Amino acid sequence: MQVKEILRVKGSRLLSIEPADRVLEAVRILADENLGSLVVTEQGRMVGVLTFREIMRALAERQGALGELRVRDIMARDPVTTAPAMEVNELRRIMLESGARYLPVLQDGKLVGVISFRDVAKAVLEEQDLENRMLKGYIKEWPA
Repeated sequence: MQVKEILRVKGSRLLSIEPADRVLEAVRILADENLGSLVVTEQGRMVGVLTFREIMRALAERQGALGELRVRDIMARDPVTTAPAMEVNELRRIMLESGARYLPVLQDGKLVGVISFRDVAKAVLEEQDLENRMLKGYIKEWPA
């Protein structure tokens, strides 16, 4: 089992795991690295994602035992993906409609990152805060 660090994005690491790896090892990595998802790669190509959602379903189906269960058995295949230039509101819409909490970001077919629902929520909040400050500044300067 070899966990690969694919790249660094904004100080964060994007980690991957292989389909043949044990789910128990994926759980250890997610816990140790404080992550919510792992990209599943095979021969350098993304083949799926593994999130806590898939792991929790597997635990529920197996009465809490993962044993020798492999990543390929529970990973989300063909996940919804996005491009780096997608607008925040479009990302939010896609995530809400698909139920995806993590979206792999692809550029020219190459994995460049993963965006989480938390990332989107933070961006929306920052955008609203900026707009609020600008409106308050505009109103303050309103002619009498």
